[in-house]
Amino acid sequence: MVNSEYEYVKREFEFDRRLPPSNWIVVRIDGCHFHRFSKMHAFEKPNDENALRLMETCAMLKKFPDIVFAYGASDEYSFVFREETEFYNRRESKILSLCVSYFTSVYVMKWKKIFPNKELKEPPYFDARAVCYPNLKTIRDYLAWRQVDCHINNQYNTCFWMLVKSGKSEQEAQLSLKGTSSKDKNELLAQQFQMNYDDELAMFRKGSSVYREKEEKVVKNDYGDPMKRTRPILTVAHVDIIGFSFDKPNDAVDLSLMNESASLMMEQYPDIAFGYGFGSEYRYVVPI
Repeated sequence: MVNSEYEYVKREFEFDRRLPPSNWIVVRIDGCHFHRFSKMHAFEKPNDENALRLMETCAMLKKFPDIVFAYGASDEYSFVFREETEFYNRRESKILSLCVSYFTSVYVMKWKKIFPNKELKEPPYFDARAVCYPNLKTIRDYLAWRQVDCHINNQYNTCFWMLVKSGKSEQEAQLSLKGTSSKDKNELLAQQFQMNYDDELAMFRKGSSVYREKEEKVVKNDYGDPMKRTRPILTVAHVDIIGFSFDKPNDAVDLSLMNESASLMMEQYPDIAFGYGFGSEYRYVVPI
């Protein structure tokens, strides 16, 4: 860029905050005024499965390979960037603006596919924040925290809307649920509505986890001989994150985070000839 007398406005007033290295970056995107947005578009209460599927289609793992895991519930999604990422040199403003703008764009573009008979009456908008976490255990605690929130909110909303649909006003439903425990809410659903909360869709109760898995296919080479090739495929699962312990063997979410990070490490550093991992560690072989 050619220097000019006006360049001081960039030099003196713009700040380039870079997120600290050797930390996992989590970007959390959250819907703004989605109570109004969902009411305007007549989303089913307490959960609109199509609206949740639409959020799933916005998961950005295909667009941004450095995202190794995503977790979403209701109108929010969290995206975990691998620990070693140099995505836009870890510039916070770039990461946030790119993630939230891409997420919003996909939401609008996919709307008609998910809701073919429903007009998008108002553009959705989301806010975003980035937080750095020092190790995998803290990442797991973060994801467990979001899933606890999903459970608490969904259980309350399920009770609330069942009461409203049974004839109570929204204020009466709020008063009925004031001070109730999780056990109380389960009993309310069972006794008044003959409903077992655990029978609700896992997507509603546990949220959605999105990650890559390796798919192995047999293809033929140029000589017609069969050979195995692997490719990453996106997986959406509704699994338990709450209560995770590193003493618990073979946790699918934990292993997917580790394996995806290791694969990206080997792609970034071609000199690595071999990688082996188990539990919470990975080792790499670099030829001399």
